[in-house]
Amino acid sequence: MAEQEASGLQVLLSTLQSSCDKDVLLNILSVLTDLLSLGTGRRIQYVISKGGSEALLQALISAARTEPPDHSILLPLLRLLARVGQRDRKFGLKVQKAEATDVILSLTRQNLGHHLNLTHCLWVLRVCASNVTAGTTLGINGAMELLFQVITPYSKRHIRTVRAAIEALAALLKSKSNSRRAVNRGYLGGLLRLYQDWHQNDISNNYIYIRRGLLLCLKHITNIQLGRETFLGSRGMEILFTSVQDCLSCKNLDPIVTTVTQILRKCYPSEPLPVVSVRSSYSFPLPGNVKTESPCVGFEDDYESDGEEEVEKDLDKGDDYDLETDVNKLRSRPVLDRPEEELGQYEAMCLELFHNFQAGPDPGEKNFKVPLQSWTNKEKCRRDIFDEERDIEAIQNTDSREEENPAKSHVFTLRPLPKEAAWYKKTFNPESEASTDSSPGEKLETSDTLTNLLEEHQENIPFHNPHFYIARAKCIKSIPAYKDLAFPDFWGHQPLPCGKPMLERQYGVQRDKVLDDVRRLIQPCDVIGRTVYDLDEPSPGAPGCLTFFSKFESGNLRKAIQVREFEYDLIMNADVNSNQHHQWFYFEVRDMKLAVPYRFNIINCEKFNSQFNYGMQLVMYSVKEALLGRPCWLRVGHDISYYKNHYRCRAAAGGGMRGRYYYTLTFSIKFPHKDDVSNRPDRLELLGHENRPYVFLMARVHPGESNASWVMKGTLEFLVSNDPIADLLRKCFIFKIVPMLNPDGVINGNHRCSLSGDDLNRQWLKPSSQLHPTIYHTKGLLYYLRSIGRAPLVFCDYHGHSQKKNVFLYGCSIKETLWQAGCTVDTAVITEDVGYRTLPKILDKVAPAFVMNSCSFLVEKSRVSTARVVVWQEMGVLRSYTMESTYCGCSHGLYKVSKSSKKKPLAHSAMNLPAFLHQGLQLGTQELEEMGSKFCLALLILHLKSLPCSKKVMDQAALLLDLDEEITDRAQRSVMVLFRGFSSGRSSMEIISYREDILQGL
Repeated sequence: MAEQEASGLQVLLSTLQSSCDKDVLLNILSVLTDLLSLGTGRRIQYVISKGGSEALLQALISAARTEPPDHSILLPLLRLLARVGQRDRKFGLKVQKAEATDVILSLTRQNLGHHLNLTHCLWVLRVCASNVTAGTTLGINGAMELLFQVITPYSKRHIRTVRAAIEALAALLKSKSNSRRAVNRGYLGGLLRLYQDWHQNDISNNYIYIRRGLLLCLKHITNIQLGRETFLGSRGMEILFTSVQDCLSCKNLDPIVTTVTQILRKCYPSEPLPVVSVRSSYSFPLPGNVKTESPCVGFEDDYESDGEEEVEKDLDKGDDYDLETDVNKLRSRPVLDRPEEELGQYEAMCLELFHNFQAGPDPGEKNFKVPLQSWTNKEKCRRDIFDEERDIEAIQNTDSREEENPAKSHVFTLRPLPKEAAWYKKTFNPESEASTDSSPGEKLETSDTLTNLLEEHQENIPFHNPHFYIARAKCIKSIPAYKDLAFPDFWGHQPLPCGKPMLERQYGVQRDKVLDDVRRLIQPCDVIGRTVYDLDEPSPGAPGCLTFFSKFESGNLRKAIQVREFEYDLIMNADVNSNQHHQWFYFEVRDMKLAVPYRFNIINCEKFNSQFNYGMQLVMYSVKEALLGRPCWLRVGHDISYYKNHYRCRAAAGGGMRGRYYYTLTFSIKFPHKDDVSNRPDRLELLGHENRPYVFLMARVHPGESNASWVMKGTLEFLVSNDPIADLLRKCFIFKIVPMLNPDGVINGNHRCSLSGDDLNRQWLKPSSQLHPTIYHTKGLLYYLRSIGRAPLVFCDYHGHSQKKNVFLYGCSIKETLWQAGCTVDTAVITEDVGYRTLPKILDKVAPAFVMNSCSFLVEKSRVSTARVVVWQEMGVLRSYTMESTYCGCSHGLYKVSKSSKKKPLAHSAMNLPAFLHQGLQLGTQELEEMGSKFCLALLILHLKSLPCSKKVMDQAALLLDLDEEITDRAQRSVMVLFRGFSSGRSSMEIISYREDILQGL
């Protein structure tokens, strides 16, 4: 604003407060009206900052006291007050301070018969009521009664006045005391009748704003318990549900539909989950008679996050209230949590420091053969697996022993496929029809089942050895004593050749799902409500419906209830020894009909939001597809939505916990088939007595984060491959890898906890050797490495993230934490190596799914007991990270997948570069494995950039990466640019041309 204009406005406001001359006042009001009507919000804010609201209120009080009131002055004053008041956040308080509340109400009463004047008074009344305190005062002084004199049934007369009155009433009802007063005086029923009348008569939809205004009044009243009870007693659910059916087909009526849906969701009577207790169906006696129930979350915002997810912040405290600001706590504090003499036991895990290992076969492993199967049919390489004949013999011997001694039986079976399938007899038992009549739980002789399956379909089992898997499965113990094998685990998995685009969200899908839920309440006649699967009370499956099963390794489904013919409510089991962490599900479905849309509602999710709302789909494995040579986990499902439902955790069911909300994940699927059922490398040469730095990698501390295991698989398979880059990595580093930190939780189908009911990633400060043995001994090994001066160069804990896209790292930085928290940082006292940023910067260049901008290096108080922070502080590891991989997909990349059905042709499609197609795609197993291999590549580049390298290593790297110029000049140039899209598994000669192909193809 120009200085001259600002000065002029200040003079006008000053004169407005001091002048009593009518003509002067009229001129001032006219000029202010013109300026503010033509001006921007900035000009109005300037008027407010210079006391404009107070000046206008004083002028209004003075004009209202004249006898008779001069409306030529009052009308422009009211217009200005309404306009300025909308932008003034403290307007309601200023009205009270100026004692103008009674004046405004008095003017409104005086003008009940003069609709032009009345409308202006109502505008100001609405702005005043936007402040809850001022609104409460207005309600006490009879404002609502006054407004109900103005609001009329459907009429085309005085529409502006009626609208202003309804909006003022909606503002007043934001006050809970006003809402209680409205309910007690019967206004809620009156509002319902008014809404019905306007809805039925507004056939041409000319007065949507009035109908929505009445709904807003109902929405505010139902914010209080008394309002919801009265709403239900007044048949409000039925009235609004019936009325909204007429609006669903018209997009212009979205404001109506949205508000009605919000009211119906809020007023739906809360119910407990239909289970005996929300505690897990399974329990495990802990050593030392430790209490078996873990502390539980009692409020909606207090949810547990995945890995290092950011928790929902308290808006009043700001985003940074959880940051650690105590410098002494942020500094490294190398202390032991156990006697130092205990560390000697970990020497046995570091034999590479004390022995020379020669290349060649291990005499103890003569029976290992090694077929390594390529992802294509053309390329073949070798991989070690157990001799199949030996495995079959072992399995047969085990079966015979178990038949002789049923008490010690631990037979794993493959559940029979549906008897209706013609190929069932041929596959499982071609000579006997008795097998086709087997019940779903009947045991088949394992060796016969395997033999028949494998004889028929051996060529369709890529990169997997079922014999080896079943032999290992027999050794696994579980709380539910699993005796059935999950078919995908037994048969194996092959990644899809390309990713699938994120699902485009269908318009109105969540609204429609919520309305379907409400229909159950008010139209229960079509609700079946039949339990068809229950872990707590097992019973034979019901005829004419889907058959569910989850009692296999990692399985999780507690209960299935048939709601309608093709709709099912599903309830997940809590983590063992816990009554929470309902997020992981894995179950089998069979007996489906072809091309029928089945709807599934998982009704006891706990997180307040999910990537299922932003393009993520479920994954499904089809047995029939697998037997046809396509053993893939496919992204499936449509009409996917995730929202808060009406189920609540009651104190009795939750073991004393109350108040927790549950959320529904709902999705629909058309099954593709009727009656379906949904490596070792060449020996490495280990070099001893060489001062190579350590890299320490871990994964799967949270059982539900299965994507972390796929990333780890990519890392492991790359490191033990014959790729020349992998060979160079093995010469540069010693790797210590813990691929699964929580095997008990994974096996038993937990989402977050171990069998002790604890989140193991919150136990790193003081782990118990009995309750948290994997953490205790992993930390012990890290202590040992630090004690001999070999603390890892890089520590990384692989996780999965359910609420963010892409792949990114969390690291640790003192300065960044203090800066973000707004603390003064004395750089002369607090020094810090910024090398913790190098690895994520490299990953940002070489890994298509990785995003540097999503990384964070802040240390929160709530994370002090996580692996990342403890290893950083207690072991002094600068590069200590958590790597988060999204459950969903990528929001960035070199190529954006179009949401339209018309896909753009790829100019470089023949180059076989799926890594370039990550943006807009859901990540599959292939992309996750690729991320694991790219992490390895980034480690090599980190080594070349930041550590002294021998000339031999530098020459090898230059040949392999075509980066001799960049490496020799690395102090001045970044070497990362040329790595984008690097693909493992290529020979050194191919890589140079590969780089040129990339540059030309893009």
